[in-house]
Amino acid sequence: MEIFKTKVESNPFIYNYRKIITPAAKIIIAFGLIYYLISNIKLSDIINAINEANVILITISISLSFINLYLQFYKWKITANSILNEYNNKKIFISLFQGFSAAVFTPARIGEYFGRALAFNEKSLLQVTLATLLDKFFPLLIVAFCGSLASILFIHFYYEASNYLTVSLFIVLFILFYFIVLSLFNKNFWDNVLFSRIQNSKYFSRYFNKVAKLKNLDRNYSAKMFLISFLFYMCYLLQYVILVAAFSHHNSFLNYFWAANLLMFSKTIIPPVSFGELGIREGASVFFIQQFGESASVGFNASIFLFLINVLFPALIGLLLIFRKNND
Repeated sequence: MEIFKTKVESNPFIYNYRKIITPAAKIIIAFGLIYYLISNIKLSDIINAINEANVILITISISLSFINLYLQFYKWKITANSILNEYNNKKIFISLFQGFSAAVFTPARIGEYFGRALAFNEKSLLQVTLATLLDKFFPLLIVAFCGSLASILFIHFYYEASNYLTVSLFIVLFILFYFIVLSLFNKNFWDNVLFSRIQNSKYFSRYFNKVAKLKNLDRNYSAKMFLISFLFYMCYLLQYVILVAAFSHHNSFLNYFWAANLLMFSKTIIPPVSFGELGIREGASVFFIQQFGESASVGFNASIFLFLINVLFPALIGLLLIFRKNND
């Protein structure tokens, strides 16, 4: 270990990583977020939307964002404990919000991986990236299943697909999801699928020790991540449903849940060609909400507010944390 430290300190680039690379990354994130805000957010549109909406329902949706954020923190905490061997809740919290800030102005949210790593100076980027991928895997799986289910029903009822096609798609979906869940809850899944493959890989074996914690992942980890991810997903959908009700002054909640699932699924499968997925989310929201009898403005306003309370505000908090010195 001492030899390793000597080699690191003898390399000026590695030794000065915290003094050069980290401050530069913070500046890039700050300027990127500021540019994003100036270019895309119109205050007048937000004010007009509020004037015409049910403020009580908007307040409820905003309040749910605290639950949303806590679930994301708890989910990241489970993975940070398991993969990074990190138990400092403050660092985990800062890491999550710094990731929000770095993600919002980068296509496909790729900046989130580096943003989360800023709080863990002693961890390698590979470790944090792998942990972030696992943290995002479970919500993605839930979105894929629920979104596919909603899409099949949408195609059946709105495009008059045959019963044979609908039933066949349902069977394929449930069988596929069943085997995926069965594999995840196999006690040797993470070891066989990830850990052993990395250990035997010609290209990745050198990083073996950095990802050794993968071997310790078990069905208990999978169960916790599934449950928290499902609650997070339902909270997100509920926020959208309440926002649509606030702007439409209607209460077709079942249809709004359906639209919310379709929105999340579309946002996930459409290649992210814009910063913060702005435009993709709004376009999908407008299209699907119109299919359920609401106006385009309702879908647009609900989507914009969902972006503000779940993406933009956490990103601004993360920006403040990026420039706050972490003494832990």
